[in-house]
Amino acid sequence: MNAPFKTAAPVTPDAPSWDLSDLYSARDDARVAGDLAAAQAVVAELNGLEGRLAASAGDAAVLGGLLDQAIGLYERASDLLGALGAYAFLAASTARDDADAQGFEADLREKITAIATPTVWLTLEINQIDDAALEAALTADPNAARWRPWLRRVRAMKPHELSPELERFIAERAPISAQWPRLFDETLAALRVEAGKETLTLSEALNRLSDPKTARRKAAAEGLNTALGAEARTMALVLNTVAADKAMEERWRGFRRPADSRHLGNEVDGDAVDAMAEAVAQAYPRLSHRYYALKAKAMGKARLDQWDRNAPIETTAPRAYDWDQGKAVVLDSFADLGGDFADRARLFFDRPWIDGRARPGKQSGAYSHPVTADRHPYVFLNWMGERRDVLTLAHELGHGVHQTLAAGQGTLLGDTPLTLAETASIFAEGLTFDRLLAISPKSEQRGLLAGRIEDGLNTVVRQIAFHRFETRFHDERQSGEVSVERIGQIWLEEMGASLGPAVTLNPGYEHWWSYVSHFVHTPFYVYAYAFGDLLVSALMEARRADPAGFTPLYRELLAGGGTRTYVEALKPFGLNPRDPAFWAAGCKRLERLVDQFEAVA
Repeated sequence: MNAPFKTAAPVTPDAPSWDLSDLYSARDDARVAGDLAAAQAVVAELNGLEGRLAASAGDAAVLGGLLDQAIGLYERASDLLGALGAYAFLAASTARDDADAQGFEADLREKITAIATPTVWLTLEINQIDDAALEAALTADPNAARWRPWLRRVRAMKPHELSPELERFIAERAPISAQWPRLFDETLAALRVEAGKETLTLSEALNRLSDPKTARRKAAAEGLNTALGAEARTMALVLNTVAADKAMEERWRGFRRPADSRHLGNEVDGDAVDAMAEAVAQAYPRLSHRYYALKAKAMGKARLDQWDRNAPIETTAPRAYDWDQGKAVVLDSFADLGGDFADRARLFFDRPWIDGRARPGKQSGAYSHPVTADRHPYVFLNWMGERRDVLTLAHELGHGVHQTLAAGQGTLLGDTPLTLAETASIFAEGLTFDRLLAISPKSEQRGLLAGRIEDGLNTVVRQIAFHRFETRFHDERQSGEVSVERIGQIWLEEMGASLGPAVTLNPGYEHWWSYVSHFVHTPFYVYAYAFGDLLVSALMEARRADPAGFTPLYRELLAGGGTRTYVEALKPFGLNPRDPAFWAAGCKRLERLVDQFEAVA
């Protein structure tokens, strides 16, 4: 970092917009129709094998060859259709106010589903083969054996599979079910927040909650109360419908609890997740309750209003970062890890594979979309020049680097379960914070430390509170539709329990569940953030003990994609996530940061 930091509010036009032409040049690109046709041809070839796998179960060599051929074709179709779906989603996420973009995404999703649905026979037929015959085939054919990790996940679903007719029905109706998340996205993209004399987008209003001036934070929060409250009934309908749709399918599949299908996909035991959530909830008083009481005292308040939760602790204007400064900090942080991490991250800036410029119509939030293993990821965020934006950039580039490393496994084997999917992102965020702290003068370190604690609380405590809210909502939804008032009550109870007595949940905050996209797009995703953060805490300690030995092991973990379970992936580091002490140690690390803050506050 050579250039001096800005201290005034930054402008954002220098944040880039991405170039999607590596996928398709436009909605009318001839390659769209060409790839749909190519995918249809691959699926037709795959479907020509239907019935032959089960019929060959007695001949290990023949079955092995057929398995390799069929799964290879399935992956090829996934690559073609995945690129099409990714393009439609990426383009639409920057233009949620563009009816043509949204219509194109919906129409293409229906076409993709129509082509992909006939392949449902493959996993059903694989699961008709008994364990001994399948193992013999994998032993007889080394090419088939490489698919073991994918087959492990397929076999895990065996007790929950339905008839071929029902599986096809569920697959064909998926685009219709997806209209509810679409309504959610378009509603939030159109949302405008009146904050004093200003009209803000959702992203701008949420960012305003970190403003150093209390009046500006309060105005944004009260504007959000009004704007979210006006849409709360619509969002409650969306949430109830998504939950009911999910519950109906999972009841047929024989899942016992609403979160069980997510746990199965993550290859994690539900009881272990419950134990982690309970361990974090028991730590609320030592973590969030204690910290927010200390923060209130440092800010000269008896209690914090909810719009003070992420307020800068210092009264001076917070340090602002233009795009080039944020880029430099993040790349330097990746370089600290050694290996080729910084080089891989730099590709995203050079190509360009990042859309960072905040603008009307662009949905809020941030993500790194992996696309497919034979393409490359794209990173999405709304850059406002805040310290948190630097850390968000690091987080999403952590995902992006992880996705490029795992690409060598191919699309099916490179797909990483959520138990490990947040590892690289949270690790990158931690490295970047360490660098920000190291290059900052002592006068700013208290504020940085406060920010780091708050990020930790948002990642661990807040996400577990989200998880507990989701769990209670879905449990109640099984008895009938949950009213918007009851949803707000559950939200206030769980948020209040997590934040503690030092934070006032002001009137209107009961509607704030309605902008959390994970509740609608990926129910029960949120615990993965806490899982990943606590897991990364253990990895950080391993790196401190042996920095040189850590990097190759860490690179191997990421490059493995989904080929190993999280227990297997952590074994080379001497870590056992089945030990309750593993999770307690992660909470203790955050508690030590609160100790440090108390010492300097």
